[in-house]
Amino acid sequence: MIILAAGQGKRLRPLTNNYPKCMVEVDGKPLIEWQIEVARQCGLNDLSIVCGYKSEMIKISDVTYFHNPYYEKTNMVETLWCSKSVFGNEFIVSYGDIIYEERVLNALLDDNHPVSVVVDTGWQEQWSERFENVLDDAETLKVTDEGKITNIGQVPSSINEIQGQYIGLVAFRNEGVLALNDIYNKAKIQSKDGSKPLRGQRSFENLYMTDILQGLIDDEYPIHAVKINRGWLEIDSMRDLEIANYKVRSTKGKIQILS
Repeated sequence: MIILAAGQGKRLRPLTNNYPKCMVEVDGKPLIEWQIEVARQCGLNDLSIVCGYKSEMIKISDVTYFHNPYYEKTNMVETLWCSKSVFGNEFIVSYGDIIYEERVLNALLDDNHPVSVVVDTGWQEQWSERFENVLDDAETLKVTDEGKITNIGQVPSSINEIQGQYIGLVAFRNEGVLALNDIYNKAKIQSKDGSKPLRGQRSFENLYMTDILQGLIDDEYPIHAVKINRGWLEIDSMRDLEIANYKVRSTKGKIQILS
């Protein structure tokens, strides 16, 4: 499992003036520690963290560390690629600013598709708590009846374009790892003349994970939705942190997120 934790967390200042975003505490415990505990409770012990901003403040034992020296100028995909040496035949990617219950990670572990993306079908209630308008910060996500994602990560024009939200948790297995490498290299080649690759929304250095996933879809590579209903939180703002501190509980050493 690779945790992407290079971000600065500017919307969480002043809490992130001296600490990286993943070290912001929810219910007295840093976000990264919640993730590490859930991963280990689910049987994952081969864990890597990609750091960047204030990396010296992350002090988790028994993990492999990578560093993105260009964290100020790059985004999720380039941060992930700092850990390419541990990709192997399969791996899970988790954003560093989310927390989730064991059932969420177990749902991903139980899936066996080459590319599996955790999708929250109960997203709307959570977004209504976070934002005045549920379309704020939401992204498109369309899924077929067979569970195949056909669109992800675009700016929605209406709520009808959103059948769930990608939570920042995805698994690549075997041929899915090869496909990920292929689409990354394709984007890199497309950007050599200064062009914005894939759908042309961002520079190569600033590609989101959703850009890569949509790129795979556009190349007709199947992406599978692992559907959940809540059980996770994103902490991206002071409002998110307030909600998390109200909803997160530790019961018998396991995280529980109240609806």
